[in-house]
Amino acid sequence: MRSFQYDSEELNQALQSLLKNPTGSGSSFPHSSDKLNGDPFIVFKNFADSINSRMDWAVSASMISGMVGTAAIVLIVYFLIDCLKKAGTAIPSYARIATNDLEKLPKDSSPSRAISIVPPAIPPGHNQEVPDEFRTLERFLKPTWFSSEQLAICTGDYATVLGCGTYGVVFKGELPNGTLVAVKVLKNAHDKRMEEQFMAEVSSIGRTNHVNLVRLFGFCFNPTTRALIYEYMENGSLDRFLFGDKMAMDWRKMHEIAVGTAKGIAYLHEECEQRIVHCDIKPGNILLDWNLSPKVGDFGLAKLYSREISRITMTGFRGTHGYAAPEMLKPYPVTYKCDVYSFGMVLFDIVGRMINDNVNQSEPMPGLPMRTWHMSQNGKLLEMVCGFPESEREKAMRMLMVALCCVHNKPEARPAMSAVVKMLEGDVAIPTPEYPFENADPDKASQSTGNESEWDSDSSTLRTGYSGGCCSKPVKQTAELELANG
Repeated sequence: MRSFQYDSEELNQALQSLLKNPTGSGSSFPHSSDKLNGDPFIVFKNFADSINSRMDWAVSASMISGMVGTAAIVLIVYFLIDCLKKAGTAIPSYARIATNDLEKLPKDSSPSRAISIVPPAIPPGHNQEVPDEFRTLERFLKPTWFSSEQLAICTGDYATVLGCGTYGVVFKGELPNGTLVAVKVLKNAHDKRMEEQFMAEVSSIGRTNHVNLVRLFGFCFNPTTRALIYEYMENGSLDRFLFGDKMAMDWRKMHEIAVGTAKGIAYLHEECEQRIVHCDIKPGNILLDWNLSPKVGDFGLAKLYSREISRITMTGFRGTHGYAAPEMLKPYPVTYKCDVYSFGMVLFDIVGRMINDNVNQSEPMPGLPMRTWHMSQNGKLLEMVCGFPESEREKAMRMLMVALCCVHNKPEARPAMSAVVKMLEGDVAIPTPEYPFENADPDKASQSTGNESEWDSDSSTLRTGYSGGCCSKPVKQTAELELANG
């Protein structure tokens, strides 16, 4: 207590000794060491404060050292992972799915994220069959590796055929949880070209995630079977509505399909880690789900390349005649703008079908781009869409003008797909298209007086005799949007 009197000489001497040499090392305590005239409680308090100060400094130093060390470890791990990705030698991450695990799949969920998986063991004798390129693809986290037996179960021994072509056959399948799938089985499993297409699809769509791209659930790769397991698209492909016997579609839905398709392609070009060029955009590769929402599919001809590379070299012709860009037919490197050209031709198909809703044809309209150019130059573009509901005519004209921008003969003059989306949605003005054709006379086209028969010769399927006076409002053309150069 404060009133306690320290009369003991022994205590005084002991405290004096402690103050002179508190550690026994011969060093003096920083406070008064000559005499003990003050309160001993104050002496001990000063001594304790000194100890606490030193402990606080030690704790702070330890925390800082730990944080620096942790950051260094994270940076080293990140650097190693980045190096492995660039070298293509990361640990394989494709997982094989056990048959009984199929039942654990929730509906509309990717198998690779929703199941218990087992190590990705390769079937016996299969090591020699797996090419090095495929081992490189194994570093991706999805999709899931299915076995031949699992495919047979899903498809009911391949009972229902959805379609077929030079690439192979597509079968309808169903997972045990009721999820419908489309199983694309490639012909000539050991053919090098078929194998390249298989690699292209897995490596491209296997790394994408977009509402307007068809989802790849998994694949089968073994000595006897090359197959891809996609989400099932209830309404097939767009070409069945444009050129087949499918019922006519509402114009608003057609416009939504065009915008959705453009968004899917823009994602491939501009939002993926590596740029993906589809190389075969056409109505047959635009699939429609139960709600007629579009999803770009069939990546068998796709090419992946770094964003630092402006052009890529193709080996052989890729694409479909009537939709392939002019440069695809030449032995020169191409750019991602070849997809922009193909999409422009799809736009012409959509508007042309709505103009000629009673026409049943199986080929694109080669004369419609030239006709659109002619009508736009003479201020008569609105006459082409007189058959549309009045509230939708502006959208129809917008689609035609965007299509003209997309099909320019020079790739660098075509807009980027992100700009196409904005133009279709009306967020930006459409620039006045340049003359887009290579082997035609622009003066002759623009000076034409509008003789309908002159343009009918280019496409016998186009309806003649537009009601000349039903629409007289000129098309507004501006140049406020700068085209994105390749």
